[in-house]
Amino acid sequence: MERFDAIVIGGGVVGTSIACQLARLDAGRVLLLERGELGGGTTAQSSCIVRTHYSVPENVALAQAALDVFADFQRYLDDQDADCGLNRCGLMLIAPQGARAAALRATLAVQRAAGVEAEEIGVDDAQRIHPLLDLGDDPVIGWERGAGYADAYMTLSAYVRAARRRGAIVREGVTVTGLLRDGARIVGVETAQGAIAAGVVVSAQNMWSREIAQWTGIDVPLALSRHAVVSLESRTAYTPNMPVVMDWVPPGGIYFRSYAGRQLMIGDTGDGTPLTSPDTRQGDVPLDHVAHLGEMLGRRVPAFADAGLAHSWTGVYDVTPDWNPVLGPLPGIEGLHVAFGFSGHGFKLSPIVGRLVAQSALGLPTDLPLEPYSIERFAKGRLLVGGYGASVVS
Repeated sequence: MERFDAIVIGGGVVGTSIACQLARLDAGRVLLLERGELGGGTTAQSSCIVRTHYSVPENVALAQAALDVFADFQRYLDDQDADCGLNRCGLMLIAPQGARAAALRATLAVQRAAGVEAEEIGVDDAQRIHPLLDLGDDPVIGWERGAGYADAYMTLSAYVRAARRRGAIVREGVTVTGLLRDGARIVGVETAQGAIAAGVVVSAQNMWSREIAQWTGIDVPLALSRHAVVSLESRTAYTPNMPVVMDWVPPGGIYFRSYAGRQLMIGDTGDGTPLTSPDTRQGDVPLDHVAHLGEMLGRRVPAFADAGLAHSWTGVYDVTPDWNPVLGPLPGIEGLHVAFGFSGHGFKLSPIVGRLVAQSALGLPTDLPLEPYSIERFAKGRLLVGGYGASVVS
């Protein structure tokens, strides 16, 4: 039987980050197993927005640490060629008067308490930052100067290259079908090609993480939902220096950012369409949904009121009850660590989650506490929920 010191299951942006950090922390022989192609699941479908705007303080700390890595990517990976495609164009948050505005203001205060440059700005300042916006509905506006977006393919490629440079082995087309056990301890994995022994196993399977329940008997509270994203093209350029926008004035809310030249990428901030099982196939994006997004966008960005559809695609979220990830060990089981349930946050948190989960798996002190993200929080009623409730900005 082959033997490795550490095995990572899942070759998305989170799994490759974990494998990279295990290798950098001198974990010994590291193996990453991906059932399909690297980055072929939800990583390829990500909108890649990076921000620290969360109403839960632990999330702000996690996102702030991740954004710091994105901003210093080459040094972090010790690779002068590493590039994550970061564009710190800023994040503008628009809320209607009332409860949503109160939650926005409270969240800006949570960010500032963590040292993030986040503030409420007036319409005149917002118009100067983003001249294409129509802000005549008198919203409350938040501004996070250091936020923006990055590139999933470039980021994942950098993780994989850094992992391989430190000796990690990456295998695509290998499906893990179970875990090897010695009593309460996990000692390896079963695959379609045979068993592989390991000192520690880390599961970063995203939408397939409910398999952990089959393998361990531990309840995995995870729902799946499909979300649609489209890119719209107008005669007016939507340049990369224009900020990412999250607009909660329309029902359900929308977000949008620069995508390519005269295009912007837009999606909604709703709960998505429920799925009963993992599915990486592209779902249908109905034209009436495209028209609905376009209508909401046109009210906020009149120059895009007549924009045409350029592309559309779908992505899948693996969603926990509080829309926050489960990180670290599982109760009663040794030698197994997990990272799942990112609920749409996975890309933006991947740099720091990779390091924290690798540290935990190796029994090292973690740079930030993982206890708040334990799976036991659900049974104990310690959900990570802030002023926005359980949502993509929890």
